[in-house]
Amino acid sequence: MKPVPSAPPHITFPGQTNVVRAFGDEATFLLEGQQTGGRYTMFAYVTPPGGGPPPHYHATEDEWWHVLEGTASFLADGQWVDVPAGGAVFMPKGNVHTFKNNTDRPLKQLIHTAPSGFENFFRKSAEEFAKPGGPDMNRIMQIAAEHDIYFV
Repeated sequence: MKPVPSAPPHITFPGQTNVVRAFGDEATFLLEGQQTGGRYTMFAYVTPPGGGPPPHYHATEDEWWHVLEGTASFLADGQWVDVPAGGAVFMPKGNVHTFKNNTDRPLKQLIHTAPSGFENFFRKSAEEFAKPGGPDMNRIMQIAAEHDIYFV
């Protein structure tokens, strides 16, 4: 018996993506929940030198990375590990983690989250970061909590 697909096939071509900027980083959403039946989100992510999110955990999503260019310093199980281009990292939901770009060049990664929804958190955060005078960090914390993301 052939399984029933949870979503129709989808192909994203260059130029059909949305680039979203928040936290000093740039996310290019390649596949979002509406295209994957809510199963996952896939995005290219560029972090400038010195950038990276504060330590946090996701209560809902697993997250995994493929380092495309540069070296990412990941916090995993309380230890920092440098992951060069070609390396991959998996963080199951509930694990406190972060990454930093400790180099002098942009860090480029391909990131997935499952289930989908991270794109909604990032877009709402981008709206807050785009406000004159910068974001209200209390609002950022509220947006994160609404998406089961908690900074520690």
